[in-house]
Amino acid sequence: MAILVDDPLWPNHGTMWAHLVSDASLAELHAFARRAGIPERGFDHDHYDVPEARIDELVALGAERVPPKDLVRRLIASGLRVKERDRP
Repeated sequence: MAILVDDPLWPNHGTMWAHLVSDASLAELHAFARRAGIPERGFDHDHYDVPEARIDELVALGAERVPPKDLVRRLIASGLRVKERDRP
């Protein structure tokens, strides 16, 4: 069971954004996000969007930094991935 954060590849609001996921459960993900002070509005179906400036802090709190392809692969393997077509 791990919390994962990938490389920031998504530009928006004047910064680059990364994804924060759990490879075990959404409960684990939400608990980690609360502990890290990440606002609930950052949650998007199966991940939190996090600004580049927070990545080192998230790693210090226990998140594992992984390449984006690994993050997606592990999210899919966990069964937690919400496909684009299934999003409202």
